[in-house]
Amino acid sequence: MLRCFPAGEVAGDRPEPYHVDAVAHRDDLGKVRRDHQDRSATLGDRGQLGIAGLLHATADDLKRVKGLGPAKRAELVAVLELSRRALAQQLKERTIFATPDAVKHYLQLHLAAKSHEVFAVLFLDVQNRLLALEELFRGTLTQTSVYPREVVLRALHHQASAVVLAHNHPSGTVQPSRADEMLTQTLKTTLALIDVRVLDHVIVAPGEALSMAERGLM
Repeated sequence: MLRCFPAGEVAGDRPEPYHVDAVAHRDDLGKVRRDHQDRSATLGDRGQLGIAGLLHATADDLKRVKGLGPAKRAELVAVLELSRRALAQQLKERTIFATPDAVKHYLQLHLAAKSHEVFAVLFLDVQNRLLALEELFRGTLTQTSVYPREVVLRALHHQASAVVLAHNHPSGTVQPSRADEMLTQTLKTTLALIDVRVLDHVIVAPGEALSMAERGLM
């Protein structure tokens, strides 16, 4: 659940369409990733870590996986880090968020494996290209406090034209609470005051994500 702590000012403008273009893998990274593709798929699909968990796995996490020695663990950690960096770079250069599914997929990669609740914001330019993803607030397993003033300041810092709000539910359910809906409307009104559009609020849990825009809750 999210708790909103008032700020003083905020508010609105109007969007253009919302989706992600497919991103091509770089050749050099592709070669490295192909060498580990079968191993990574096995770790994710068999549920030892899960796909989201694998993408955020550290060397210590991989010690729990049977059959992985120190050398292979080190190689896999390096490959995963290269993958994350390449994805982030490609998103900054090319990605346009135009569909809720594209955003949900991206946010699941970043938030689904976290054991505590965080509130994050995707800052987008006028063409809905990614400027930055920031985790602004961190809470406990079930609750995070959100300060609208800080969201406004970060939007101004990035000179964003639009944002997508996001938070995770480590407990596993993606159903929005009444507090989630109220916070969304508060931030929508507040950010409108500086001509920043709120396109969506996505709730992420292990294995699934919900778009409040798709549910008509925006």
